[in-house]
Amino acid sequence: MNDEMAWKLEERLWLDGVSAYEEIVDPACLMAFPGIGVLGFAAILKGLKGAARWATVKMMDRTVSRAGKDVVVLGYTAEGQREGSLPYRCFCTSTYRAVGEDWLLVQHQQTLAN
Repeated sequence: MNDEMAWKLEERLWLDGVSAYEEIVDPACLMAFPGIGVLGFAAILKGLKGAARWATVKMMDRTVSRAGKDVVVLGYTAEGQREGSLPYRCFCTSTYRAVGEDWLLVQHQQTLAN
C-alpha cells in the first residue's frame, strides 16, 4: 500500500460512516478514545450507528512508518468538525495490516490535543 492509499483509507473512516468501517476495519481491531476508553469492533460499530458523522477532517503533521511490507502505521494531528459543533483536535495513530490484497485497520488511538 502506498502512502496516498493509506491516507485515503484513513479519511474514509472519518467521513464515510459504518459502511467504511465494515469494509476497512479488522474484526480484531481495538480503538482508544479520550473519555470513552478502549473499544472492540462490535462496540465501535454500535457507537457509530447513532452518531453524527464528521463533516470535515484535516490531517496534519502526517507521518508514515512501516514494519516490513505488511504493516503500515499512520501518525497525525486531526482536526474534525461535525455540523454545528466546535472543532475536535487530537493526535492519532492508526495501524493497518495486509490481508491478501486488502489492507485492514487493526488499531486506532486518539489523544486530545490542547
